Amino acid sequence: MSYYIVRNEDLDIKYDENGYYQTEVLAGSYDGGVRNYKCFLKAGSEICPSLYQEETVVYMFGKGRGYVTDSSEAHNITELSFYLPNFDKDPFTIHAVDDMEFIMSVVEMNPWDKERYEHSHVHLPFFMKYTDGQIYDQDCKGPNTTSWRIIGPGQMGRILMGVVRAVGEGTDEKGHPAVAQWNYSIGNADFHLSVDHNPSIVQKGGDFSFVPAGPDHSLIADPGKEVFYVWYEHYTRERDFMVTLAKGESLEEKLKH
Repeated sequence: MSYYIVRNEDLDIKYDENGYYQTEVLAGSYDGGVRNYKCFLKAGSEICPSLYQEETVVYMFGKGRGYVTDSSEAHNITELSFYLPNFDKDPFTIHAVDDMEFIMSVVEMNPWDKERYEHSHVHLPFFMKYTDGQIYDQDCKGPNTTSWRIIGPGQMGRILMGVVRAVGEGTDEKGHPAVAQWNYSIGNADFHLSVDHNPSIVQKGGDFSFVPAGPDHSLIADPGKEVFYVWYEHYTRERDFMVTLAKGESLEEKLKH
């Protein structure tokens, strides 16, 4: 199988007494230490998520208004937004104004990740609305497709993250063997996902898909339909992400290890 997808409409949402539901999605599709959960929070409810001491946690708020409060400020969620807590150092609360839907991703940090994190990282806790991201262009995207970068190389270990949005076009990308990619579709998204030139499937708002590292893939909408998704990537091997050479050390020798 070249791709994996969980459709929003197939989830059996059963809220607990706090108005919250969480379920792991696409379990077993990737063995690189990333676990993803689809979460739902009813309007007027709030949760204080569990804190992780050594794992990076990423929240992608895809539907509904709300806000996140931590020890320093409140972050208003009025559009697709992202939050990375400061591990277990700063408790936080997610408050729902509307019915909310979001992805929580928990990423294991190996010794290399921790070393790179100590060297350089975004300041945590981190919050960003997608329209505050850096707009960039790329030759694999249509001329009217807009892309925003949320987390760039070296800013948070092996994680990369951004957003793509367009009407009637999208992304047609050559395979990237160094990174695995998840796609979280937002709002009225209705586009074709094709992997390794196989027949496409339709991905709609709220659906969550996974493309393993390597195969070509495209996410393209028909005329009048919208492409709107978060691309969320994880470098599968440390050496593909960043190599630091000691004085007198050659790249060829380094890559042998």
